Amino acid sequence: MTKEPHQASEPEAISPRSEEDNFILKPRELNIIWGDNSCYWRIPSRSQNNNNVEEVAELVMVSWLEVTGSVLLKPSICYQITFKLSFNGGAFGWSGSPVFLMARIGAKGRYKWRRLKELENGQLPATPIEVPSIDDPFVVGPLPHNLPDKRLYIGLYEVWSGKWKGGLKLHEAIIKKILN
Repeated sequence: MTKEPHQASEPEAISPRSEEDNFILKPRELNIIWGDNSCYWRIPSRSQNNNNVEEVAELVMVSWLEVTGSVLLKPSICYQITFKLSFNGGAFGWSGSPVFLMARIGAKGRYKWRRLKELENGQLPATPIEVPSIDDPFVVGPLPHNLPDKRLYIGLYEVWSGKWKGGLKLHEAIIKKILN
C-alpha cells in the first residue's frame, strides 16, 4: 500500500482554543498538498513536537501551494480569518506569484477570496505576521441559523503562476469571532 503524498488534517486535534469560539489550526490540523513528502514540506511529527516547541510547517519547494482546513461554526456570528506566516532567508519564487485566501460557509457555499498583497511587495517577513492585516480584515458571516452545513472551509492558495517557490513558514490559521 502506498502512502498519500498529501497531508490530511487530524480532525480530532481541531478544537476551539477558548470559550469564545476562536480557532487556531496548527499545521497538522490543516490539509497540505504535498505535505507528506519531505522533498516539498518539512512538517514536524507529533512525536517530534512533544516538548511544546512551536509547530511550524516549512515549505521546501512546490509549484502548487494549497493549504486548506475547516471548522464547525455557530450561527449568527461573524469570523475573521488570518494565516500566520513568515519566510526563511532563502525564500524564492514569490515575486509575481499571487497568493490568495479563500473561504466559504458550507460545502456548497460561495467562495469569498482576497489576494494577499502583503506578500507581493518583495519584502518577505522573517518574523511571523498575520495576513491579511487587521487593518483590512477578511471577514465571513454571519452564519444563518437555517443553513444545514455550518462548516467553514478556508484555504491558502498559489496555483496559478506555475513557478517553483519555497521558504514559506506556515505557523497557523486563525479563525476569530468578531463582534458585529
